[in-house]
Amino acid sequence: MRSSRLLQILLLLQTRRQLTARELAEELEVSLRTIYRDVEALAAAGVPVYADQGRAGGYRLVDGYRTKLTGLNEGEAAALFLVGMPGPAAALGLTEQTSAAELKLLAALAPDQRDRAGRLKNRFHLDMPAWYRDAEDSPYLSSVASAVLEDRRIKVIYRRWEAPREVERTLEPYGLVLKNGSWYVVAATPGGVRTYRVSNILQLAPTEEAFSRPDGFDLAKFWQQHLDRFEEQRFTGEAVVRIAPQLVARLADLSATLLLKAVSDTGAEPAEDGSITVAVPIESIGNAATQLIRFGDLLEVIEPPELRAELKRLAGTVTALYS
Repeated sequence: MRSSRLLQILLLLQTRRQLTARELAEELEVSLRTIYRDVEALAAAGVPVYADQGRAGGYRLVDGYRTKLTGLNEGEAAALFLVGMPGPAAALGLTEQTSAAELKLLAALAPDQRDRAGRLKNRFHLDMPAWYRDAEDSPYLSSVASAVLEDRRIKVIYRRWEAPREVERTLEPYGLVLKNGSWYVVAATPGGVRTYRVSNILQLAPTEEAFSRPDGFDLAKFWQQHLDRFEEQRFTGEAVVRIAPQLVARLADLSATLLLKAVSDTGAEPAEDGSITVAVPIESIGNAATQLIRFGDLLEVIEPPELRAELKRLAGTVTALYS
């Protein structure tokens, strides 16, 4: 246990440059006294670790010191290959770097670790895009990725949903997120931090203007907050629907997520004919109508009346077209 902790301290100092004893203790979930003893042990073993005094002080390694010891166990080495995504790496323009890093990692592993990592790589594959749609064409993805890595502003012409459709924006790109095969750039603008779909960038001009990322910005945390806000704003109403027993049995196969969740969450008891009546959230009357009409006579909207009227109108237009 102690040897593993000493290695963790060494790697933490190597990656984060400077940490206080309290920060190390919190990171490793040990006491301050234990950290003091471990740092003394590292110094006694010849590791060039020293302490900066003062309020802004802490432990750090002599500049330029790097250890080649990784301490990867079999599971950790395998995990690095499981998170490999050649498709997204190629889209970001990192194919050569990814291949080189993989080769170096394989060379550093023990023979048994190398064999297991190779087996895992050939037996697990991540396919990011969703079913029933082609991967998005994002010609400016590599340029956006370069700007993200170099903290450089970019000027773009962006296509959005509302008028005016095409707008000019100067972005300070903080990071890229891959969601269901679509890339999104999280970027600062004069109006705040926004999210932009990279495939909707029509033109991009890189600049030499550098920007400073805010201290403590956490891309994963921001993205989760963005998703939470989206879900809160997405549904503006509710519809009560009666689902025929034939459809209830097929909801999982039809990817009818909202209906399936409504049935499972409410625990509604089937009526005598086997149908189930539940309330489901809807985005709008128009959106709900186009989503629900595909179920035909296996789903009946009870309320609101506006949604019933819109479904009747849609059905009428289809009937008129094919009559």
